[in-house]
Amino acid sequence: MEEKIEKLTRELLEKNPQMSVGRARVWVELLWSDFESTSAKAGYDYRGADYTENLVCQLITSYGDKLHSFAGRNPKYAHLLDASDDMMQ
Repeated sequence: MEEKIEKLTRELLEKNPQMSVGRARVWVELLWSDFESTSAKAGYDYRGADYTENLVCQLITSYGDKLHSFAGRNPKYAHLLDASDDMMQ
């Protein structure tokens, strides 16, 4: 799974070069865990890491260039993604 997270982090950095490596990894891990926990709470069977990887890849493709602006508007993620100390200018 570590390889999948690293691959997705690289993809996010390509889509959003304003992010630091650490911030991109946090986003990938949050998207991954949020999807898996939401699916489990909804009672869906676990579909595997490949399925989750594909979903996170789709999210990065669609929204990766906008993720850095999302955190400040969503209190669920704002405290985890305060970018004041690591966003590239």
